[in-house]
Amino acid sequence: MPTDSVLSRISEGKIIPVVRAANFDEAARAVDAIYAGGIAIMEITMTVPNAVAVIRQVAKQFGDTMLTGAGTVLTAQQAEECLDAGAQFLVSPGLSLEALAVAKKRNVLAIPGVLTPSELMQALAAGSNLVKVFPCGNLGGPKYLKALKAPFPHVGMIPTGGVNASNAAEYLAAGAFALGIGGDLVDTAAIRAGNTAKVTAAARELVEAVKRAHT
Repeated sequence: MPTDSVLSRISEGKIIPVVRAANFDEAARAVDAIYAGGIAIMEITMTVPNAVAVIRQVAKQFGDTMLTGAGTVLTAQQAEECLDAGAQFLVSPGLSLEALAVAKKRNVLAIPGVLTPSELMQALAAGSNLVKVFPCGNLGGPKYLKALKAPFPHVGMIPTGGVNASNAAEYLAAGAFALGIGGDLVDTAAIRAGNTAKVTAAARELVEAVKRAHT
């Protein structure tokens, strides 16, 4: 999928679930539950055992109805493996020049992680105009994002860490391009207990919170 199309879908959907799980089956159940709640973007992190296999399965199962991404991508080898498995975008917790280089070579969107103005400037110098601000919640949440946006108004920022339905509107008002949401959506204990309905309900709540923020 062309980079512009991926950017457009992220911009429209606004929510990027960050899927971390203890094994393949739990990750697959989490993806199904989130999709049932109305979210069609997914970031499968490389911390999931057999993450590449999960990415391959999700890409095959959902096709273009799901925007399938890979998260916690740290190296060029991981980037290549994820893209070969069908990942349509890459996300890193920090600035991985290796991953950015692979993405550029293969004309795929890569979203590096930044936290400070200096790191953001490094990402810009590497050619990135969309970044993940992580862990945003630990440094003041929406207020920090707004402060970071002031000198970089044209950079798309995806706050991650501490983002949930109760503060989604604040983050969007502060200038967030989209929202990265992990543990507040992907309740691993609920998934493990077979309570996928809880995750689906949380996904619906987030979708509604984003809709309300734009009305």
